[in-house]
Amino acid sequence: MAKVYKDLREFLEVLEQEGQLIRVKEEVNPEPDIAAAGRAAANLGKNQPAVFFEKIKGYKYSVVTNVHGSWQNHALMLGIDKNTSTKDQFYELNKRWDKFPVPPNVVKREDAPCKENIIDKDINLFEILPLYRINEQDGGFYISKASVVTADPEYPDDFNKLNVGTYRIQVKDKDRVGIQALAMHDIAVQLEKAEAENKPLPIAITIGNNPLVTFMASTPVGYNQNEYEFVGALQDGVPMDIVRTDLYDHLYVPAGSEVVLEGHIIPRVRTVEGPFGEFPGSYSGARLQCEVKIDRITHRTNPIFENLYLGIPWTEIDYLMALNTSVPLYKQLKETMPEVVAVNAMYTHGIGVIISTKVRYGGYAKGVAFRLLSTPHGMPYSKIVIVVDEFVDPFNLEQVMWALTTRVHPGKDVSIIENCPGMPLDPSTNPPGMHTKMIIDATTPVPPEPNPRETQLLDPPDGTKEWEEKLKELLKNQNR
Repeated sequence: MAKVYKDLREFLEVLEQEGQLIRVKEEVNPEPDIAAAGRAAANLGKNQPAVFFEKIKGYKYSVVTNVHGSWQNHALMLGIDKNTSTKDQFYELNKRWDKFPVPPNVVKREDAPCKENIIDKDINLFEILPLYRINEQDGGFYISKASVVTADPEYPDDFNKLNVGTYRIQVKDKDRVGIQALAMHDIAVQLEKAEAENKPLPIAITIGNNPLVTFMASTPVGYNQNEYEFVGALQDGVPMDIVRTDLYDHLYVPAGSEVVLEGHIIPRVRTVEGPFGEFPGSYSGARLQCEVKIDRITHRTNPIFENLYLGIPWTEIDYLMALNTSVPLYKQLKETMPEVVAVNAMYTHGIGVIISTKVRYGGYAKGVAFRLLSTPHGMPYSKIVIVVDEFVDPFNLEQVMWALTTRVHPGKDVSIIENCPGMPLDPSTNPPGMHTKMIIDATTPVPPEPNPRETQLLDPPDGTKEWEEKLKELLKNQNR
């Protein structure tokens, strides 16, 4: 059984035991120290650790960043050996995905750690959260790693339609925040229904969670698929603990959250939000976005503010959104195209995707790419799709480059599709939200597509696998 974490604190303990967390004990300035350390941790190149700041000048509580910021931390999140390869983590996630749904365990309010302290008047976010700008030209203080809980106003008690998502949140005042709800996000569907009747949309913003809650909140699953039930699946079948919010019986939050902000989205109100340094590695500009009024805060004693740094890849957000984008897209393709072997959608949240597939007949690779571009996530996000043969590892960029340089005839294998949906935060969209897609077929032609130069692939010499194991063992013994 894989290791399962009740909350963020248990995970941080394991990261520290595994040498994947650094404690900064001296007092630091909120700016630029915290963001600079987040960028610096990402720059280390190998075994990037989480960074825990115990003392923040001007604030009462601590901050942790880069919690998901390495493949080692990502593996430990799954409760497996920290040296597990990226490809093996993909297949481990894929295996656990099939255990969905695992219903969560609803605990009593008095038993939930997130209810240890309650603030229901004189709300002041600045007293609870050590806020800071993540990048220098951000329009304000941002909460970049919250798991946001909302429900469908038409079916408020339908647990399958309860949404747990990750959206950027700008602090506007001591009890108001702005939130970005783009049209392709589930929260936008719920907000549209509420605003059609000029009603507020109840919301709970949870900060500092079990790492798999954060992971699932940023995962593109179906509107009718509950993220908490996925967490149980990814915990190898162990249900997670949730609790009702104080203000809304139909909203459930992780019982072990460090901080829960309860409130409502104000209907039909839009104010300027941004700019913000976004995941494509550039500032997003400012737009009119909806606002949330915070009516109640519950928090653990000495809460930990978990936030992430976003910058030019790779940073923590790229690790967080890598495999949880790849696996759902793989599952959706595999349903109708069983020849698909793996999907690598790790690049800027699936704006770039590499698909490995067996080619059944001529033109099949393009069909696979078109199928990806019709999925709920692929339609707005994916822009460049590369399709390679089943014997090419899509997670091995050396092999992918080999396929591109030896299999692609630019005159026939590169397809351009204009006037498609695009991700508005991608700075190359014009206008924002519209784009041109590109498909690159880097597979070997099969009939009826002509193959004018048939080639025979080089096979590894006999005994290669045995020698791989022997050399690994010798290397391990040498490094003891």
